[in-house]
Amino acid sequence: MSDLLTQPAVDLLALLATRRISALELAEEHIARIELLNPQLNALIDFDPDRIRQQARSLDNATGDRGPLHGLPLTIKASISVAGHRCETGSLLHQGHVPAHDAEAVKRLRAAGAIILGTTNCPEFLMAYETDNRLYGRTNNPWDLTRTAGGSSGGEAAAIAAGLSAGGLGSDGGGSVRTPAHFTGICALKPTPGRIPAAGHLPPCAGPFSLLGTIGPMARTIADVSLLFRVVSGALDTDPIAAPVPYRPVSLDDIKQIPIGYFEDDGIAPVTPETRQAVLTAAESLRRQGFRVEPFRPKALEAACQLWYTLFVRCGAMLLEPHKPDQHSLLSPTFLDFLDIAHTLPPPTANELLQTWAAIDPIRSLLLEEMRAFPILLSPVCSIPAFRHGERQWTLEHAGASAHAGAPAQLAYLDAMRYTQWSNLLGSPSAVVPIARSPENLPIAIQLTARAYADEAVLAAAATLDRVRLHRITPSSQR
Repeated sequence: MSDLLTQPAVDLLALLATRRISALELAEEHIARIELLNPQLNALIDFDPDRIRQQARSLDNATGDRGPLHGLPLTIKASISVAGHRCETGSLLHQGHVPAHDAEAVKRLRAAGAIILGTTNCPEFLMAYETDNRLYGRTNNPWDLTRTAGGSSGGEAAAIAAGLSAGGLGSDGGGSVRTPAHFTGICALKPTPGRIPAAGHLPPCAGPFSLLGTIGPMARTIADVSLLFRVVSGALDTDPIAAPVPYRPVSLDDIKQIPIGYFEDDGIAPVTPETRQAVLTAAESLRRQGFRVEPFRPKALEAACQLWYTLFVRCGAMLLEPHKPDQHSLLSPTFLDFLDIAHTLPPPTANELLQTWAAIDPIRSLLLEEMRAFPILLSPVCSIPAFRHGERQWTLEHAGASAHAGAPAQLAYLDAMRYTQWSNLLGSPSAVVPIARSPENLPIAIQLTARAYADEAVLAAAATLDRVRLHRITPSSQR
């Protein structure tokens, strides 16, 4: 099988720009790859080859200036509105929902010349780190079909990792672009809220979710992620949380002036030895490139995770759980798992929600104060690599986390994913880069998190790690 479709998007765009391949020819390559691999991956849930060909022919026949994404085939998570494509957020309760209009970010992709291949699978209401639902079933990881591609942007990650798509858009309220990227060996950015308009996302990024939730680019390299971010970023004048922050490229010399703090674990959730080593490897790579990198773990991480849990899990369950008893029979097991977790505590009272809301800014302020010394933080993405379908707890041998040193450690589902959650509460940009492999040959990534609105800085730092990534191995589904 040709390796054309696992090349970086920027390389595909160079081929298109020099007319060594046409938009239609590249689209046909992607159509063939989708038809071959999607039956085993179940990444795309709405895919129309004729519509793709029509877009490609229109671009090939167009005259005038070409957009920066001219002819690039992309996919979109099925919680982001794409005109004429199903956007059901993985729920039977939304079955058949087809938006009439594109989300603002999708409009910007089309205006730049991108071809929209279709929409990708996600867990019901996006409330799981595993992509599975009763509408379309589960998405499999291209590295090992017995394992999950993560969630909630798992279909998007699997499509990009396997070469079904050159890149695309996911969304992230607690790690939902970063964890799937980590599980599938690709790159992603959770941007600062408001840098990419969230208009057209379902459920809406409103109320507490305007801080927690963002639309984020996903691709095979940080250069590709940076290009997508540049195209879709920019304040929307009807977005109440958007700040008028233009795209601001950061030079390598400038980024090397920013100290980076790293922590291998948060002192609570253990990590695998390979995950720990990935962080150390990334730290050493940055040092060799001239960065100042020192151990540093902010003290406010746990408080941020607890506030995130109240807002995302407990408040999220209140907002999303169906009010009609007969609708519960339509819910997927992954969403019922989420409700079971949320219901281990009573629903938050009005007073508790007010206290939680009031506590957000002081905790954010404390984290920002701690990050004065290290404006960029290097950390794990997740305690573990991609897990087997349906797993919800693990025993980690020789995990070595501060609170569990010297003994096997038990790890629960949400605790394994907590390394991404605090940055949603902080409203920080956070980029993910694959660094290593597990003993099972699964990808392991690290994340770099910066202070709000420093998206370009965190991408520039991530790019220095991506450029020295020597082993861009191919998922087994493509061999």
